[in-house]
Amino acid sequence: MKKVALLLALISSAGLCVFVQSPSLNSYGSYRRLYQGSGPQANKPVEQMAPMRDGVKLATNIFLPEGSGPFPVVLVRTPYGKDTQGAGSSGWTKRGFVYVVQDCRGRFKSEGKYRPFLDDHLDGYDTVEWVAKQPWSNGKIGMFGASAMGISANMAAMTAPPHLTAMFVMVARSSIYNQSAFMGGVFRKELNEQWLRQMKAESVLNETFAHYKNDGTYDLHEMPKHWREMRVPVYNYGGWYDIFEQGNIDNFVGLQAGGGGNAKGHQKLIVGPWGHGSIEEVKYPSNSVVNVTEEAGRWFDYWLKGVDNGIMREPAVKYYTMGDPTDPNAPGNEWHTAASWPVSSAATSYYLTAKGGLDAKMCPEKEGGDSYTYDPKNPVPTIGGANLFAKKGPMDQRKVGDRSDVLKFTSAVLQAPVEITGRVSVELWAESDAPDTDWMAKLVDVYPDGSERLVLDSAVRARFREGFDHEVMMKKGEVYKFKIDLWSTSLIFNRGHRIAIHVTSSNNPRFDPNPNTGKPLRADDETRVAVNKIHHDQAHPSRALLPVVSQNGMKP
Repeated sequence: MKKVALLLALISSAGLCVFVQSPSLNSYGSYRRLYQGSGPQANKPVEQMAPMRDGVKLATNIFLPEGSGPFPVVLVRTPYGKDTQGAGSSGWTKRGFVYVVQDCRGRFKSEGKYRPFLDDHLDGYDTVEWVAKQPWSNGKIGMFGASAMGISANMAAMTAPPHLTAMFVMVARSSIYNQSAFMGGVFRKELNEQWLRQMKAESVLNETFAHYKNDGTYDLHEMPKHWREMRVPVYNYGGWYDIFEQGNIDNFVGLQAGGGGNAKGHQKLIVGPWGHGSIEEVKYPSNSVVNVTEEAGRWFDYWLKGVDNGIMREPAVKYYTMGDPTDPNAPGNEWHTAASWPVSSAATSYYLTAKGGLDAKMCPEKEGGDSYTYDPKNPVPTIGGANLFAKKGPMDQRKVGDRSDVLKFTSAVLQAPVEITGRVSVELWAESDAPDTDWMAKLVDVYPDGSERLVLDSAVRARFREGFDHEVMMKKGEVYKFKIDLWSTSLIFNRGHRIAIHVTSSNNPRFDPNPNTGKPLRADDETRVAVNKIHHDQAHPSRALLPVVSQNGMKP
C-alpha cells in the first residue's frame, strides 16, 4: 500500500508553473490562453498568490480541464509543497474538475508564518471563497486530502464557507487534544516530536507542553464542538491501524446525527485494514484494496456535478472485518456494510484473573493482583501499532520479550470464532506508590503458533482519571479505577486463537514516558521508579470490554 501524503513531505519536486498576477486574469479565456490544456503543457499549472483577510498571500497552483468553463473545483491545501501535490492533477482535470493546490501559510512559496493547523480555519475559508470568485470556477468547491491535507479541509469546514459543497477526507483527526497531541492525557511523542521538528514548527511543540491539560486552548480546533456549524457532506476514509483512526469514525457519527445544513444525514464512512503508511508483518488479501481516486471521483461527481451515480443510495458505512490472513479458511477478511455506526454488538466483559488468565467469568478471589516496577529510564519499547514514523500495524508483541514490567492476561483457546466490531476499552483497578504514573493496555490476537498480533493499544495518565481538564494525584495505598479507551476495530478472533490483554506503564516512543513525579509535562529531567499494582478480585474487577457481534453462530 502506498504511503499517504504525510510521508511525501520528505520528497521534493520541481513542478513547472506559470506565475500570473491575479488582476490580469479577469476571464476564463485568459486562463485558457495561458494554460494550454493539451499537448506537452497539459499538466502545467497557472500559479497565483491568493490574498487572505490579513493581507498574507498564499501560493496556489491551478490546473484547468479541457472544454468550456467554468467548472467545479477540487481544492487541496498542503504543508508539503503544492508542486508535489499537483502530481495527481490529471486524474481530476480529465474528470472535468479544476484542480487547485495551495501551499499553507508559511510553507514553500506562501507568505506568513507556519503554525500547523492553527491558522487553517481562516485561511481555508478565505481560499474557498477566493476560488469561488475566479472565472474558471462555477462556485461549487470540494476539498480533498489525507492526513495534514484532510485536517486542513476539516478546519475550513468548521468555519462554514458558503461555497464549500462537499469533502473527501482521509485519515484525519476530529480532536487535537484527545487524538493528535494526546491519548488518555499522555503525550503522543512518536507522532508529534519528529514531525514538528521536520516542519520547523518547534514552537507548537512547546505550546503543546504548556497546555497538557485540556484547559480550553484547543476548543477552536475541536471538531465535536463545531459539528453544528459544519454544513457539507463528508466522505470519511480511515484505517484500523491509522494514527487518526477514531477521528474519521467520530466525525462520521457526529456529523451524520448532528451536522448542520447538508451535512446531517449525508455522510459516508469507510474503514479498512490500513495504517498511516504500510503496515508490517501481516498482509491482508487483495480484496482490502480500495480505488481511492475512483471513490472520491464518484463522490464529487455527485455533489459537485449532480451526476446521479447511485453513491448516495449505497449504505452509509463500509468496513472491513479482519481475520487471520495466514489461514485461507478463517472467517473474516471481507467487507461489510451498515446503515449507521456503531453496528449492533454486545459489550462483553473479559475479566483479568489470577495467573495471567482472561475469562468471561469474574475472578472469584476476594483479594488478588499483580505488581511490577516501572522505571521511566527503562521503558517498554514500541512494537507496532498506530504509529507515524515507527513500524506500524499488527506486529508480534513477543519482541518485547519477557519483561517483568509487562503483565499478560490470556484467554483459553477459543472453541469458536469471536467477532468484535466497535469501540474497545479496558477498565483497571490499580494503585501506585508514586503520585502519578501511566496505565497502558493492548488488545492482542494470539495465534496458534504463539505469535501475539497487536490489535489496539492506548493509555491513560493517572492524574487525569477524573477528567482531562484537571489533575488529581494518587495517594499511596489507595486503589483507583481507570478507564483506557483503545478506540475501535473490526476483527474475528479465529477458532484456535486466544484473546489477550497486555498491561504495562510505558510504550516508548509511541507515548512519552511518565516520570512518575507528578510534575507538569516536561518540567524537568527528574524521574522516580514506581511500584504499580493491578487488582483483579471481586471488589476490583479489572476487565476488557469488547463489542462482541453474534454472527453466523459465532459467540463468545
